[in-house]
Amino acid sequence: MQRTERLFALAEYLRGRRTGVTAEVLAERFGVTVRTIYRDLDALRAAALPVGAERGPGGGYALDRSYSLPPVNFTAREAALLVALGRFAIQMRLLPFTDTLESALDKVRAALSTSAQRELLSRLKELTFLGVPSLPSKKEVREALERAWFEQQPLRITYVDGNFLETTRDVRIESVVMDRHETRLDAVDLARGERRHFRLDRIAKAEVLRPPEP
Repeated sequence: MQRTERLFALAEYLRGRRTGVTAEVLAERFGVTVRTIYRDLDALRAAALPVGAERGPGGGYALDRSYSLPPVNFTAREAALLVALGRFAIQMRLLPFTDTLESALDKVRAALSTSAQRELLSRLKELTFLGVPSLPSKKEVREALERAWFEQQPLRITYVDGNFLETTRDVRIESVVMDRHETRLDAVDLARGERRHFRLDRIAKAEVLRPPEP
C-alpha cells in the first residue's frame, strides 16, 4: 500500500470509530511500524483532520468529538458486498438482530445514486446463498435480547431445556455466540452466580429488566 493510499485508509478507519485506538493497533492494522503511524498521524493533522490523543483506559488516537463528518458515499461495488453479506446473515439467521440489520441495509441502499442502485440490484441477482440456516427464534425474544445486550441491562428469560423443563432465570449477557446451526447466549445466571450458555431457540419469553433506582 502506497503512503497516499494508506493515509486515506487511515483517515477512513478513524472516521469509522470515535473511540481511541493505539498506535500499535494501527501499525498492525496497516502493516507498518509504529514510527510510520506517528508520521502518518502528523500528516493527517497537517491536512486539518482533528486527530487527538486520549489517555486512560480505552484511550488512544481518535477524531475530535466535535468534528462533523460529511455523508458517507458508497460505490455500487461496496454497497453490493455489504448488502449481500447482510442478506446472507438474515437468510441464514447468523445474527439475531434482523430488524436492525434490515434498517441498516436500507440506509446503505439509500446512500446510492439511481444508477448505482440499478447496478446493485443487478449484482445481487447474481448471488445465491446455500446452506442450512440456524434454528429459528421468536421475534419478541430477539428484540429483548438486542435491547439487553446493547443497553447492558439484565434479561429475564423463560427457558425450556432439553427435557422440556421450563424455568425462569435472570441473566446478564456476557456475549452472543453464533455457531453454524444455533445462536447461544453466554450469560451469568444472576441468582446462582454461574456462567451458562442458553440456546436462543429455546428461550420462550424474554424481558429486559431495569436496574433498581439508587
